[in-house]
Parts: sequence; C-alpha cells; structure tokens
Amino acid sequence: MKILIKIAVLTAISLCLFQLVNSQSSKNARGQGQQSLSEKVQQLLDMNTKRPVLRFNGNKFRDFVKSAPRNYSIIVMFTAMAPARQCVICRHAHDEYTIVANSYRYSQTYSNKLFFAMVDFDEGSDVFQMLRLNTAPVFIHFPPKGKPKPADTMDIQRVGVSAEVIGKWIQERTDIQIRIFRPPNYSATVAILMLSLFVGGFLYLRRNNLDFLYNKQMWALIAVVFCFAMVSGQMWNHIRSPPFVHKSQNGGIAYIHGSSQGQLVIETYIVMFLNAMIVLGMVLLTEAGWQNDHRKSKVTAIVGLFLVVVFFSLILSIFRSKAQGYPYSFLFK
Repeated sequence: MKILIKIAVLTAISLCLFQLVNSQSSKNARGQGQQSLSEKVQQLLDMNTKRPVLRFNGNKFRDFVKSAPRNYSIIVMFTAMAPARQCVICRHAHDEYTIVANSYRYSQTYSNKLFFAMVDFDEGSDVFQMLRLNTAPVFIHFPPKGKPKPADTMDIQRVGVSAEVIGKWIQERTDIQIRIFRPPNYSATVAILMLSLFVGGFLYLRRNNLDFLYNKQMWALIAVVFCFAMVSGQMWNHIRSPPFVHKSQNGGIAYIHGSSQGQLVIETYIVMFLNAMIVLGMVLLTEAGWQNDHRKSKVTAIVGLFLVVVFFSLILSIFRSKAQGYPYSFLFK
C-alpha cells in the first residue's frame, strides 16, 4: 500500500513538473514571437525613414511578407524596371505608386500598420515564380492575417494605375484613407504661357491681315479634330490614366483592351484614325455628287465607298472584340 502511495505521489509530482516546464516553454515561445514581430516592425520603420517604397529581394520578401508573425498590411508592387524587359507601363506605374507612398509617409495617418514595397523581377525572380506572376506591373495587398484574396490584387487593366486609383483601392482593402499630394508640375502652365505668347505674337505680326480668322475650313478642321479627340476617349484617358499598351496572355503586345470597361492609350489613337477615314470616305461620297466630270466623280465615289466599308468594318470588329457576345460583323471578324 505504501508503495502505491509513493508511486502516486511521484506521478503527481512528475505531472506538475511537466506542466510547469511546458508552461514556461510556451511563455518563452510567445516572448520570442513578440520580440521577432517588434524587430520586424522596427526594421521596416527604419527602412521606411530612408525611402517610402521598400525594395525587397526574395529573402526580404519571405522575411517581411510571407513569414509570420505579422500585424501590419503591406502593399507590394511587382515590376520589371530594367530597360531590357521592355515594360512600357512599369516606369509610369512606379512613379504613381511612389506618389501614393510619399503621400502616406508624410501624412497624419502614417503608422506601422501599413508599408509599401516593390519587388523587381531582376532582383526577385523567385518571388514571381512563387506567386505565379507572368506579367508586370502587379499590385497585391498582403493582409496582416491570412493569404491575399482575389480582391487583394488590383485590376489595373480596368481602373488604371493613377495615384488616386491606387489610394482608393488601398482604402478599400485596409480602411486607411490616403490623401494624395502630387508634387507641383509647372509644365502645363509653361506650355500654356508659351502657346499664348506664340499666338499673341503671331496675331501682332499679322495685325494688318486677319482675314484667316474668318476661314471657315480652318475652323471646321479644328472642330472635327476636337470631335475626333473626344469620341475616341481622350477624356477617359485623362481621368483614368490607362497604360499605353499592355502584354497579352500569350506574351505579345496588346493594342486593344479586351474589355468594354477599359481602354488603352494607343487604342484611342487607332479609333481616332478609323473614324477619320470613315469621315473622309463620307466626304468623298458627298463630293462625288457635286462634280461635273463623270469619270472623276465615279473614281471619287468608289474611293469614298471603299474607305467607308473597310474602315467601318474594322471599327465594328474592334467593338465586337470588346463587347463580348455582340453578334454582328462586316467583312472582318
């Protein structure tokens, strides 16, 4: 009986010692985790004092973005800035991204809950492979807990890459409002001033002969060019700041945006040219009826009809490619 009592006492003592050691180990582990987190945040803050956008390679990306613990959100721009990569939009996207990071860095809302970083393909190609990225630029929000969701990847093909759009997207993902402060740009003011001086000087030199101001063809041409610029989407480009071109899924260069909700800068020039050719064809068809020379009138009508048919078919095919499910086409699909 005494032996059983001794065994029971020793067992109880062993259990108590085991629980004590286990509890102390858990506390130490938690303490080390908290220390690791505080060190990571402090390192990020130290780097952030030197530059608003942190440059990460593969190791830094795994240390500060992928590995736990993490109690902060981090926005990462994946880009390819080297000229050999021929990323046309990457430089412009980087400039807009830097404006957002600077606006946040020097705002009253700045804290250690949000950081901005970038990974260049030539410095972190393993990160691109890890995330299965085959295009650039890409903006991804990595939340404090869990993995990024589909909405944490910014749809730049639809909304563009302007600083205002990036700031709005960040607010949707993190509830942190960033007021965008752009550096002063006097190029537009200087251009308007120089244009005013040029026009004023020209009018002064021609002050004795201003009959050209009553030239109907000149004003008609200016009006037509203005209409072409507006209907082609130049105002949309000014508001949304879309990319000039972008890479397609097969690695080529796409000149036409695949969605009706977006467009590219070069796409507006293409649409402007097609509209101009259609108008030119309509003008030739109209002029053909006013010519006295039957042969010349016939040639003018044929050329005008050719321009209208061909270029209207092209612009219809572009609309068909953007409006998925549109059933009609003419000459070209």
